[in-house]
Amino acid sequence: MNADPASTRARRPRADAARNRSAILHAAREALTTEGPDASLEGIARAAGVGIGTLYRNFPTREDLVAAVYENELDAVLDRGASLLPTEQPDVALREFMRLYSGFIATKRGMAESLRAGGARTAAASAQTRQRVDAAVQPFLAAGIERGLFRDDVSADDVTAAMVGVFLTTAESTDSAQVERLLDLVVRGLTTA
Repeated sequence: MNADPASTRARRPRADAARNRSAILHAAREALTTEGPDASLEGIARAAGVGIGTLYRNFPTREDLVAAVYENELDAVLDRGASLLPTEQPDVALREFMRLYSGFIATKRGMAESLRAGGARTAAASAQTRQRVDAAVQPFLAAGIERGLFRDDVSADDVTAAMVGVFLTTAESTDSAQVERLLDLVVRGLTTA
């Protein structure tokens, strides 16, 4: 049975639109991370292989684009983190999640000036970052407690607060390995041994 040509045409733009949106977000992430708030929207569109009109159809303002990049990066980290627990011990999985989240924080720092600009400064709040990270950490803790690896007197928000503390206190550090050492200490502090 042949597909209806009209329905085929209707699906194609959606796939193209999704591909264009993804390409724009990728190009914007790179540009905002390396160039900051001065990243050219025209340059982002060019790097994504789309016209400026396509960029504006997807993201009417620079703030909309920056907020979407932030949320997209957060979603990617949380999705990857959720896939760790079935294949790793809870302590190893949690530590890998922390490494992934650290990469997100590095990207966010690169976009910091863009996030402060205009309405984009609310991107983190609108993404409900703290609650979402707490929800991502909770399964690691629960599995670790169930297996006797983790203490049972620590909450997911305690772990998130400790991670945030590590990231805040090392923001200006010239020791690139310091974050990793401190995150190792956080995980060790959770263990019962």
